[in-house]
Amino acid sequence: MRQDFKVLLFDLGRVLVDFDHTRSAERIAKFCDKTPRQIYDLFFESGVTVEFESGKITPEDFYLRVKEMLDLKLSYASFEPIWNDIFFLSAKNRAVFSLLNNLRQRYKTAMLSNINILHYNYLKKNFPVFGVFDDIYLSYQLGLVKPDKEIYNLVIRKLNVSAQEIFYTDDRPELVESARSLGIQGYVFTNFNQLSSDLYKNKILSALPEEPPFP
Repeated sequence: MRQDFKVLLFDLGRVLVDFDHTRSAERIAKFCDKTPRQIYDLFFESGVTVEFESGKITPEDFYLRVKEMLDLKLSYASFEPIWNDIFFLSAKNRAVFSLLNNLRQRYKTAMLSNINILHYNYLKKNFPVFGVFDDIYLSYQLGLVKPDKEIYNLVIRKLNVSAQEIFYTDDRPELVESARSLGIQGYVFTNFNQLSSDLYKNKILSALPEEPPFP
């Protein structure tokens, strides 16, 4: 295995912060005639969400598009906190954060996340996860979303290292596969133990935790 990694590149969602879109869908359903499942399908997995995450539309435009899609009886001021109220920290998240905080003494740490400006501002205010990173790359700022190969190429250039010198972990296999096609050493994040094992196999961790805390 390689021993000359220079950068540890981490995803955000379901790695350092967990989230549940059904929280918002269930609350929004009270203000329209759609079911939570319909809202999820029409809203959270729609093209408009990708536009928002890539910074192509403003929060206000996003809200207006959603309002039209759902015939939503909800003001922007009321919509924003519901949209943001999906995040929580699990024991797994805290363990990953602690591990990364220790590793940053020897490696450059970076984040690459598909995220919109409202979620980022909310997380920055309420969840202390960003301080562990030397560099943060966000889709809405870059104008690109994973798995577009250009977002990985852009991050490689900004990090000023070779693709092979980057250890990358993300919970979505298709995003890891796209990064790996460019030479990035990508691994699918499934849980803390799997991450520890991947880091150990790549000589980033010198030893596995004696009592792995999470399955």
